Amino acid sequence: MKTTTLILAFALSFIVSLADDGKYMEVMQKNIMTVYTAKTIPDLQAVVNTFERVGAAEKTKWEPFYYASFGYIMMANQEADLTKKDSYLDQANAAIKKASAIVTNESEIVAIEGFIQMLRIGVDPATRGQEYSGLAMQSFGKAVGLNPENPRALGLLAQMQFGTAQFFGSSTAEACGTADKALEKFATYKPASPLSPQWGKEMTVELKGKCK
Repeated sequence: MKTTTLILAFALSFIVSLADDGKYMEVMQKNIMTVYTAKTIPDLQAVVNTFERVGAAEKTKWEPFYYASFGYIMMANQEADLTKKDSYLDQANAAIKKASAIVTNESEIVAIEGFIQMLRIGVDPATRGQEYSGLAMQSFGKAVGLNPENPRALGLLAQMQFGTAQFFGSSTAEACGTADKALEKFATYKPASPLSPQWGKEMTVELKGKCK
């Protein structure tokens, strides 16, 4: 009798787990689409709040914090006020640290860390350029090393290389070559799951358009 009860309890818990996971996937897919298409900071803030609530409930899932960080980055990109921009990047950094605490050495997470560092430069290039450009290059290099097939890591690396070359008035050939590699990877990229990141191609195409 006890054995039957234990088996029934296990089966019920497994069914509940599947149901919960199905709900998680549904909520995440809906909100990932929203964060990709949101046009305003208030809309982005709303979806970021949802990701953070999901992350607080699903303590073993890194994706909610990843997309919360991505949302904050998109908010920073839209913000003209440099103090507010920095604040959004602070929040992006806090969210991605939660993701990296759940899973280590994930190329997508490390690429986002580099993205944040790269955007920090624009807040105050004169005082931050040297420090954050080095940090961003390290992060993008690590992200590519962890997964050479990650097109976002290569695309962001190309952005950093291009900006650096322009700043020093040097050739952008290396950056354009990296952009070509990124676009090749985007063409063959197959998401590991419905929650896998799928952004970045458009910005890489835009960068490639600047190459001569």
